[in-house]
Amino acid sequence: MSKEVFLENSEGKSQVFCELKTLIEQNKQHLSVLVNSSMSLLYWEIGKRINGEILLQKRAEYGKQIVETLANQLTQTYGKGWSEKQLRHCLRIAEIIDDKEILYALSRELSWTHLRALIYIKEPIKRSFYIEMCKIKRWSTRTLQERINSMFYERKQYKNSRIPYRTS
Repeated sequence: MSKEVFLENSEGKSQVFCELKTLIEQNKQHLSVLVNSSMSLLYWEIGKRINGEILLQKRAEYGKQIVETLANQLTQTYGKGWSEKQLRHCLRIAEIIDDKEILYALSRELSWTHLRALIYIKEPIKRSFYIEMCKIKRWSTRTLQERINSMFYERKQYKNSRIPYRTS
């Protein structure tokens, strides 16, 4: 190994250090995507399983009880993070996204918090619009929520649908 790789740059760091830093940062990002994707898939599978149980019984009251009971049991076993509200998010994502492969692809580009905001948009075309905007513009969850709250989709649709006024 040559001495040049250990020479310091203007910031006082060696080439080896800079290369190692880059390697570590790249892997941290990769792991972050992997963990997020795994968590999103877990939540989806939990939602699918609970939905299957509730749908088998076809009773709303039973469904409410099973979600409460499961939330309590999961919280006792795994600690906070498994509230009834969290299980409802799991149920919702399983209802909205019925294909595991689609969820897998989405979860590689969008965080669970992005997905959680998107699954409560009722209109599929509107939801698809926000998904694409998040991917293209790389919106943070905060930006996504701001755009939803400001009716960005509706304003964009209105702007695109206006017919220019023409005089003869």
